[in-house]
Amino acid sequence: MRKSDVEIFGAGIFGLSIAFECLRRGASARVIEKRRVGSGASGGFVGALSPHAPDPWNEKKQFQLNSLIESDAFWKNVEACAGESSGYRRIGRLQPLATERAINRAKAYAEKSRENWLGGGSWNLVEAAEFGSWAPHTPTGWLVFDSLSARINPRRSLSALAAAIANLSGEIVEGETNGFGAKSTILATGWEGLADLEEQLGIRIGRGEKGQAALLDHRAENNPQIYADGLHIVPHEDGTVGIGSTSEREFEDAGSTDERLNSLIAAAAQSVPRLRNATVIGKWASVRPRADSRSPLLGRHPKLDSTYVANGGFKIGYGLAPRVAKVMADLVLDGFEGIPESFTLERSAMNSKQAAA
Repeated sequence: MRKSDVEIFGAGIFGLSIAFECLRRGASARVIEKRRVGSGASGGFVGALSPHAPDPWNEKKQFQLNSLIESDAFWKNVEACAGESSGYRRIGRLQPLATERAINRAKAYAEKSRENWLGGGSWNLVEAAEFGSWAPHTPTGWLVFDSLSARINPRRSLSALAAAIANLSGEIVEGETNGFGAKSTILATGWEGLADLEEQLGIRIGRGEKGQAALLDHRAENNPQIYADGLHIVPHEDGTVGIGSTSEREFEDAGSTDERLNSLIAAAAQSVPRLRNATVIGKWASVRPRADSRSPLLGRHPKLDSTYVANGGFKIGYGLAPRVAKVMADLVLDGFEGIPESFTLERSAMNSKQAAA
């Protein structure tokens, strides 16, 4: 098999997005996945692409804002290359406001969104009555609607990326292999990759955290997604609704679902009563890579030559993917360092050593 410019281990959202961006710039790229495309944390049902609160502001939120704004063009390009839909659409998000204090905080955030989001989206108070039976339960009758949030169909988007990569003459190889040789190697290997990094560097980097999610048969595709008390409710264009997800630091079986998911489904129906009669057509569980910094880990591997890391997209990987693909391609292909310092392995290593001291 021919030597490529870039060889990427891991066919989740980070690995496939980086491969697509490298190919789009004229480099040759190969993705190696030891199981199958989307077999890990990226292959779920939810697909919520949403910003954090617009205050306080930091470089992670700026990176996320840039990526969410760039998502429109990124997924349009993927779909054009693939000839199939990713399920992407900017639909906004509703969040219930339970108290007067929450309303006042939301008003302050609305002002900060105008300052920090630079016209990329808005954060406004709206009355729940405007959204009819889709409005989540809110004791005050008020909701936050942010127009920056979007949805994507995780499995369709991975399929679209894989098709786009093939149509750009890239390769995806499934199965155990040490690789075939490349000028540069990128490790986008999820929670198992975090464990490998810890062993290689001898420091604490992060861990895997299990999540469970469900897919409901219910048409609501023209409505915003909902975020209520940690619960994501995301309507998709194919007549389904993704519900997720749990956060489990202790687990025995990474791929099993249990009563915690049933409780999540019940909570969704309590928040949006029209979901009570929706049929559950899918259940999913996997382990997501959570870096101790709570930020993605991007950049050069501190100990391996011509090797880079793109990991730790915990819960927000789809929203970050367009920007992650850009900065990693900038670094690997052009040597341009555009990654926020707090995302780098060097900073993570420094923080870990300080915490252990």
